Amino acid sequence: GNAGNSGQRPWELLMEREHFRLWRRPIPGSALFQYRVFGSYTDVTPRQFFNVQLDTEYRKKWDSLVLKLDVVERDPATGSEVIHWVTQFPYPMYSRDYVYVRRYSVDSDRNLMVLVSRAVEHPGIPEDPEHVRVRTYESHMVIRPHRSFDENGFDYLLTYSDNPQTVFPRYCLSWMVSSGMPEFLEKLHSAALKAKKMELEVRDYLA
Repeated sequence: GNAGNSGQRPWELLMEREHFRLWRRPIPGSALFQYRVFGSYTDVTPRQFFNVQLDTEYRKKWDSLVLKLDVVERDPATGSEVIHWVTQFPYPMYSRDYVYVRRYSVDSDRNLMVLVSRAVEHPGIPEDPEHVRVRTYESHMVIRPHRSFDENGFDYLLTYSDNPQTVFPRYCLSWMVSSGMPEFLEKLHSAALKAKKMELEVRDYLA
């Protein structure tokens, strides 16, 4: 084998749609996968797409799977937030709950935006027997404008891994994770378009 790739397996293309391509590769030493999405939109601005992702109040309106989505803690110095998110899973599974910290940054010099989330423990949010607590979750999105933050058009690269802790067979699990994300991204894009059309006051996280 090639010593340079430190035992990483190659990416396997799972899905190709008009606006994105989705790959996955096994995470060594586990039954889990890491996923990667490359996408491109020409009808919303990077700022709108970024803000709509960060606006938890707005997400409760457009994401029907959300049962709960609260900012538990905010660190004004770093701009990082601890979020508690409870989401429905397909019947007959229990809903899942995630406690994660998210950080975002805008790099004007390199003309890109970054949004990173990962699961954390938080004493203020004990486990609830009604939901399954997801302890392994990591997501990293880079948004690269075609021109500027306020002109239509950008590419994004999203890398994520998630362990929904289910006893369901693996093919079932990978179907959920791999079909759930494209569906979410399409909903996110529609929500950004709608915010743009209605000039909704989505909070500006760049301000």
